[in-house]
Amino acid sequence: MVFARLPILLVVMQILTDGVDRVPEGVATAVSVGAYDGIHQGHRTVLGALSRLAAERDLAPGVVTFDQHPASVLRPENAPLLLTDHEQRIDLFTEIGIDYLYLLQFNEQRAETSDRDFVADVLVDRMNAKLIVVGSNFHFGKARSGSVDSLRDFGDEMGFEVIGMDLFAEDDAVEPVSSTVIRRALAGGDIAAANAMLGRAYEVRGQVIQGDQRGRTIGFPTANVAFKPGQAWPAQGVYAAWVTLEDGRRVTAAVNIGMRPTFHQHAEQPLLEAHLIDFDEDLYGQKLRIEFVDFLRSERRFAGIDEISEQLKKDVDNARTVLRG
Repeated sequence: MVFARLPILLVVMQILTDGVDRVPEGVATAVSVGAYDGIHQGHRTVLGALSRLAAERDLAPGVVTFDQHPASVLRPENAPLLLTDHEQRIDLFTEIGIDYLYLLQFNEQRAETSDRDFVADVLVDRMNAKLIVVGSNFHFGKARSGSVDSLRDFGDEMGFEVIGMDLFAEDDAVEPVSSTVIRRALAGGDIAAANAMLGRAYEVRGQVIQGDQRGRTIGFPTANVAFKPGQAWPAQGVYAAWVTLEDGRRVTAAVNIGMRPTFHQHAEQPLLEAHLIDFDEDLYGQKLRIEFVDFLRSERRFAGIDEISEQLKKDVDNARTVLRG
């Protein structure tokens, strides 16, 4: 378990020595609970209501979430690829204005916790929650036995109010916004739809690794970023993207995700190659933030270096046009 005041300093409760595992004495909170993968438009609707109601009632806004997606414990063979890692979620919670984050270690023992024990221990004792705001499809506790209705019953007994919010759906959408729908859009290369549901550009983060330097020899040097295990990545292809460097500079880029079939016919795993436009500095070892703005084309095999060079010039021009308007 992890509990912290934002900006967050993560402290694993199993090795905690100072005993800070609950909100400070005298602090009452308005809380939301969930996996919060992606912190998309639906999540933001809930968190926006949470923050507004907290301000009206002089409560501190807080979130209870997990150190890993519950599915990775309950059904690991079907665990989803994640839209956000810990660092991204923390940054997004901070931007939204959440005051307290309780990060629970989700393991087999936690999965066996009853709905009543979860409410009494985490929400009441540790968070001192006086208001809980969740989506209408919220379930919790062993075998997902708890629901918004049972949460209201616990609230009547333990002294907190519960608000269950309708799921957020975009105009004319077939289904509500969810992390699952966003993953589907990413896998299909529909970055525009994914970004609309997220309310921001989809972002991945990773460290620049040593490549074969073939891009530099043909005039298009790239920063190569290895796939992070468990992270959802956009479909293979070329994208217009913004790349944020460690020093905070944002640079326009044409980004290829794929197997590089022109040069690597038997590659075992895809690679992200970012060509930073009008930029020529050594980035090895730096951690980059890559925001995908628009899908430009699918990856394909070229006849040779001349053909791929001509296409890369077009990709750079197209990316520059998209990003600089």
